[in-house]
Amino acid sequence: MGMSQASIPAPMGMLAELTHRCPLLCPYCSNPLELDRRSAELDTKTWARVFQEAAKLGVLQVHLSGGEPTARQDIVELVAHCAAAGLYSNLITAGVGKAADKLDALEEAGLDHVQLSVQGPESGINDFVAGLKGAFEAKQKTAAKVAALGLPLTLNAVVHRYNIDKIEELIALALRLGARRLEVAHAQYYGWALKNRSALMPKRAQVMRAMETVETARARLKGQLVIDAVVPDYYARFPKPCMGGWGRRSLNVTPSGKVLPCHAAETIPHLTFENVLDKSLSEIWYESAAFNAYRGTDWMPDLCKVCDRREVDWGGCRCQALALAGDAGETDPVCHRTGRHHEILELAESAAEEAAEIIYRGYGGSTQTLSRADS
Repeated sequence: MGMSQASIPAPMGMLAELTHRCPLLCPYCSNPLELDRRSAELDTKTWARVFQEAAKLGVLQVHLSGGEPTARQDIVELVAHCAAAGLYSNLITAGVGKAADKLDALEEAGLDHVQLSVQGPESGINDFVAGLKGAFEAKQKTAAKVAALGLPLTLNAVVHRYNIDKIEELIALALRLGARRLEVAHAQYYGWALKNRSALMPKRAQVMRAMETVETARARLKGQLVIDAVVPDYYARFPKPCMGGWGRRSLNVTPSGKVLPCHAAETIPHLTFENVLDKSLSEIWYESAAFNAYRGTDWMPDLCKVCDRREVDWGGCRCQALALAGDAGETDPVCHRTGRHHEILELAESAAEEAAEIIYRGYGGSTQTLSRADS
């Protein structure tokens, strides 16, 4: 039995993926394997309608993402539409290209916050992982511009084998750039990142040291810098409550207008995702089969239904259950109560010992395979 509309909470956040165009080639890219072309992107008028519908639905904040959102020529206008709808806007940017040049206009249009991604604490690691020389220098200029405008800044660092031993340096960078928050975001291994699992997976000892470093820094920097981090899935005992629970707190809109319960949901082949070109955001949120597929607890296997964490973990990540257990309807096998946690740990430890080369992401399906020595 499905949930009634009255029992379905309104979403609080929306990820607006404005474009899949991006100058970086990150090997852990979270965008789908099949990227949306520029010709398929929603136009300004449609995004404006979506922002209005999101606000009416209950969304409080919108994350303007990509790819690189400042690649959109109408990015300033889109920010203004967010402000007109009463939405708190967060620009998620790589800080390269023309990002810094557009910040004055974005701030004037009503931008509330900037989240800047970094791939390492210095140019060597950063530019190697990003696959773009000069990226670190550009990011620093963008951060300086954000600070000059007085906009709050979050630094986001996806953590993996190449930078996990640099947590202290990443914290120092966040402080130097004037960030109020640092997200230590361990790589999630589905989509493109799954191709690079053997190149990116850190060892368990590295993960534990990194978490200890984070905890120590949190205490030392309380009131100065907020540090968000969780144990990466493969080394955790319990799964993460993906997106706060499927169809509970947030939604994603792709560049072409498909509405997803989570960023990687398209990896689940039996689900069909509806489009804002055909239906309103409210109809999709409350009524679509995809959003109701794993919403609440009725769908859960028996192990989850009787678990005291069923409304804490919400069964874990559906995409990860598919990737690791072969069935999106199974309990996330990261959970040690499934009896399969040792398999996941062994898989992680085996991948961490491999010396695979990075396969870089290229727009339009192109790839480059490089080793650290090539950087």
